[in-house]
Amino acid sequence: MARPPKATGAPGKKLSSLRMIWRFAGRYPGVIASAALALLVAAAATSAIPFSFKLIIDKGFAAAGPGGHGDIGRWFRYLMLLVFIMAAATAARFYFVSWLGERTVADIRLAVHRNLLRLAPGFFEENRPAEITSRLTVDTTIIEQVVGTSLSVALRNVVMGVACTGMLFYLAPRLAGGLVLGIPLVLGPVLFIGRKVRAVSARSQDRIADVGTITGEVLGAMKIVQAFGQQQREADRFADATETVFATAKRRIRLRALMTFCVILVIFGSITMIIWQGAADVAAGRMSGGTIAAFVLYGGLVAGAFGALSEVYGDLLRAAGASERIEELLNAEPSIKPPAEPVRLPEPPRGELEYDHVVFRYPTRPEVAALDDFSLTVRPEETLAVVGPSGAGKSTLFQLAQRFYDPQGGSVRLDGVDLRQADPADVRARIAMVPQETVIFAASARDNLRYGNWAASEDEIWAAARDANAETFLRDLPQGLDTFMGEGGARLSGGQRQRLAIARALLRRDARLLLLDEATSALDAESERAVQEALERLMDGKTVMVIAHRLATVRAADRIVVMDGGRIVEQGRHADLAAADGLYARLARLQFD
Repeated sequence: MARPPKATGAPGKKLSSLRMIWRFAGRYPGVIASAALALLVAAAATSAIPFSFKLIIDKGFAAAGPGGHGDIGRWFRYLMLLVFIMAAATAARFYFVSWLGERTVADIRLAVHRNLLRLAPGFFEENRPAEITSRLTVDTTIIEQVVGTSLSVALRNVVMGVACTGMLFYLAPRLAGGLVLGIPLVLGPVLFIGRKVRAVSARSQDRIADVGTITGEVLGAMKIVQAFGQQQREADRFADATETVFATAKRRIRLRALMTFCVILVIFGSITMIIWQGAADVAAGRMSGGTIAAFVLYGGLVAGAFGALSEVYGDLLRAAGASERIEELLNAEPSIKPPAEPVRLPEPPRGELEYDHVVFRYPTRPEVAALDDFSLTVRPEETLAVVGPSGAGKSTLFQLAQRFYDPQGGSVRLDGVDLRQADPADVRARIAMVPQETVIFAASARDNLRYGNWAASEDEIWAAARDANAETFLRDLPQGLDTFMGEGGARLSGGQRQRLAIARALLRRDARLLLLDEATSALDAESERAVQEALERLMDGKTVMVIAHRLATVRAADRIVVMDGGRIVEQGRHADLAAADGLYARLARLQFD
């Protein structure tokens, strides 16, 4: 599977990314309509305030005359009404837009997470989980800021800019015309510098993901870091990554500052020149005091609106880069998926597993064949042990049996059905697995056990714990099964974590195929003996594949397969293989001598 492409900054991709945001936000037309109405009312009220000052000056003060009050109060009451409408509409706009931003980001995160759960393990080998996490958190936060704040500000400023520009033409067409001529001078630097800002913003997000990767890596291996005295090296590595983020951010900030400078200089410079001319018209009697006052206020609103747009444009560009990274995860297609018409596995299940001339290479190591023309049949109710040196291909057998990958050649069949023709969910429902590297979720002991069978009853949970020799320590926990295990099962010892994983597998009592990757490797001698007895009871009537790193655990197997270089080099019973002068005998001598 190819690695998702990096953001390129192409205009077409920018539009596609913004369409992605709209696809999610557009699910709430009522909220969008309410926000738009509130925005229009707030913009209209704001735009009317300068004209109210014109009326106050030209009508209120003029009608009052020297020393009088006239009807000034009426015009100020109108102004207060406008202020109230503006405040209420602005508050409503803030509520609806903020709600829309939060809801849109929540929907995006849910959609991305759902899609990630569909993807095969190969995707996560080629794409760092820490970077994916950064996209789900940092990038979506940027999108939330844009949808919930920046986009609303941009629309408000566009509406106000257009409305105030119209009022400028109404008040003084000649002066307004001169102001409009400066617009191309504003758009030029915004568009030119904006493209550069967007490209730098995408690179900045990548560097932030690197910081997240280093942080997660070091925190997850803190004991190793401290045991080898590598705190200073890790501090230096984190500092280098952080400084790289800062250097990239500085370039983005410089570009945005330059864009802001150009926009404000051109806009306010143009307004200053126009007001200068307007003041001359007032002095010559060609314009009233109220008109020039309103023109100045409208000019300030126009300048502020378009000046703010330059900053908002930078936020939009940054969000476009973040959206591209999110969209890559949304559009990622699983390499392992059910066929259009999956073949049903036979009932009742037999637990027969066949590897037929299988050739397989991992996507990240295409030059090395993990399995090379490999053929093996595991008969129903047979206990098969797989041994061999590291890298022989033992774990690959389990990966293919659970259809985490498809072989490049040959086929893998469960109960006579090619796994590529079956629904992967149906295949995995017939398999119970105890991995070598125990996975304990940051949840309660109960939820970790129920992962094997979420519908398991209390009695079934305790029965599985008892069979896995885990009942005693589970009952001794402060809150029993409701005790929080900590991240990675930090509250448990290695042996306890292993027994918890075995109990989880024991709950899948309907599974006809058991995959045990050195299931008792982390237990002390007494616990191992108890768990081995429980596993033997569980294996009765089931097909079992055991990957063994210690030969003492496989002596009782019905058959032992010895692998090396992705091939079977020997197979038979323990006594026969130990008597032969082959790889098994050499491994046995290394362990027992």
